[in-house]
Amino acid sequence: MTSPATTRTAEGTQAYGHKPTVFAAFLHFDLSFMIWVLLGALGVSISESLGLSAAQKGLMVAVPILSGSLMRIPLGLLSDRFGGRRVGIAMLLALYLPLLAGWQAGTSLGVLIAVGLMLGVAGASFAVVLPLASRWYPPERQGLVMGIAAAGNSGTVVANLVAPRIAAVVGWHGVLALTTIPLTIVLLVFSVLAKDSPTRVATQSLSSYLAVLRERELWWFCLFYSVTFGGYVGLSSFMPILLRDQYRLPAVTAGYLTALAALAGSALRPLGGYVADRIGGVRLLSVLFVGIAAMYAAAARIPALAPMVAVLVTAMVCLGLGNGAVFQLVPQCFRRQIGIATGAVGAVGGLGGFMLPTMLGQFKQHTGSFAAGFVVLACVAACALLLLRWLMASNVNWKLSWRRSEVVGERRRKIAA
Repeated sequence: MTSPATTRTAEGTQAYGHKPTVFAAFLHFDLSFMIWVLLGALGVSISESLGLSAAQKGLMVAVPILSGSLMRIPLGLLSDRFGGRRVGIAMLLALYLPLLAGWQAGTSLGVLIAVGLMLGVAGASFAVVLPLASRWYPPERQGLVMGIAAAGNSGTVVANLVAPRIAAVVGWHGVLALTTIPLTIVLLVFSVLAKDSPTRVATQSLSSYLAVLRERELWWFCLFYSVTFGGYVGLSSFMPILLRDQYRLPAVTAGYLTALAALAGSALRPLGGYVADRIGGVRLLSVLFVGIAAMYAAAARIPALAPMVAVLVTAMVCLGLGNGAVFQLVPQCFRRQIGIATGAVGAVGGLGGFMLPTMLGQFKQHTGSFAAGFVVLACVAACALLLLRWLMASNVNWKLSWRRSEVVGERRRKIAA
């Protein structure tokens, strides 16, 4: 096993890398994300089995997103206080309960809502394993490192590729039972490989942690992440139902197309962090919001299947890059309370993911079309762009302080000269 890399400074031992922890964080997030969106991946099978309406379908796939979002803040706080490794292990153990309950008792919408609420634990992985990995690295590398760990949202791809196909053989109840197998494997690997960084800040008072919630910048990050991550997880969860209801596709085919779109977004998240390290996350976000708004507007026209898939894949690319850009900024602004900051930003981002499928389902039921829902989403992305441009024009921090890599690069060029 690779040993933790450290360097000696005037302030003591400073960690600057631990690849096994980054890998363990990726596995944890990948498995957790797969479980988090599992009801969405099985949405076609479940809704047909239980005879759900369009609004009920949207609610079913949105509930895990909501509960996972709300859990991110307390679990991020626990991660700061007790270490990401301990909290990460406890979270994996907690996921056995909803999987086994859904397997044995998932026969009504009410039961599935309860299962979805418990599956939210998986969605909170974000606030625990990303800080666990990023604390091993200096600020100028955290955009890439957090992007690599957060590429575990590719669990969406796995869920949509595998779950519908297995459900066609053993039923959707059986899928929930079989999911405990990869859960056990990841639990064992994470327990062995993950380590808390020696540079983890000392335990602070609850008030000092919560003080970060009074920072205005935190809420700007929350808003922007609700557009990028909310769009990614919301579309990932609802896309199988959208394709089934709008284009009458078989469940397996809808799952494959959703996996394609989700893969495009998750694979490019590290690239978003890397590019943001080079040109600045604020500058990258301002470009991506244009693309996101344009793709939602194109989807509102409800084109034929092939153009619609192309639009949704492009939207996922922009959303995935945007996720990496936002989390290039967060650790630079909130270094000492990165767990609670990550949890808060991730929580509000997840709330955006809850709103998207709920809104699309409601518009479909009341208007007979998804078009109006996509129009609203396009307007939200456009408003986020205008707000970001205003911040860049009115606050020097949004021009310089969080484009840290540019400042560091400029210093190095001056030294070299």
